[in-house]
Amino acid sequence: MKQKIIKTVQFLLNPRLLLCLALAWMITNGWSYILMAVGTYFEIPWMMAAAGAYLAFLWLPVSPEKIVTFAIAIALLRWLFPNDQKTLAVLKRWRDRAKAAIRRRRERKNKK
Repeated sequence: MKQKIIKTVQFLLNPRLLLCLALAWMITNGWSYILMAVGTYFEIPWMMAAAGAYLAFLWLPVSPEKIVTFAIAIALLRWLFPNDQKTLAVLKRWRDRAKAAIRRRRERKNKK
């Protein structure tokens, strides 16, 4: 169990993945925080309104923002670092495990 935790932490702290996560976060969220700060500083109502509306949506429990951010980060990782086979192999294993789990659930459901 300890080895799995260590490997997961090493994967998540991979500098390439962190860069891609930061870029993805800026695409999905960061712009709205910047827009809110600039709009508040210069007292520009439309900026505060647009950023506030988007930020309010982000904080809703139904917002898929984290899923979208991670999907964009993975796409950026594949695009910016196609030779990072170690990180991409971990992602492929996780995807294969998820597919297998879904397949097992469907098979169990169909048996009932």
